[in-house]
Amino acid sequence: MGESETGGLVTARLTEPAGASRRVLGGVAAYANSAKEQLLDVPPATLVDGGAVSPAVARALAEGARARFGADVGVGVTGVAGPGGGTPEKPVGTVHLAVVGPDGALAYSDRLRGDRAAVRGRTGTLAVHLLRQLLLGGPPA
Repeated sequence: MGESETGGLVTARLTEPAGASRRVLGGVAAYANSAKEQLLDVPPATLVDGGAVSPAVARALAEGARARFGADVGVGVTGVAGPGGGTPEKPVGTVHLAVVGPDGALAYSDRLRGDRAAVRGRTGTLAVHLLRQLLLGGPPA
């Protein structure tokens, strides 16, 4: 997992059940762009072109996590949870998610309503559902 906006929430959800270590290899909560670059190999140009909150960065986080952990599937999450940090182009609640596997990828972007905890919680749920969809053979993005 490569998580920015959720700060490890997706990893925590996936590791909650007993035996999770057979399925989850690890996760990185990378808030700073430098952490995204250094820990998950997100290209600096990707961060500059669309900003840290973008579909391209979500995809790069997923790909970076997959490579870093040698996993079959990577998950990437980025967004603006609030209460501050939003802009007219990327208001609070903007989220971008990606899951990448050996046979394809899925992506999801939306603007979620609610306070910081609600946005983070909903994003985590959406990420788990997107992962489930990919594992069940969802259409590649």
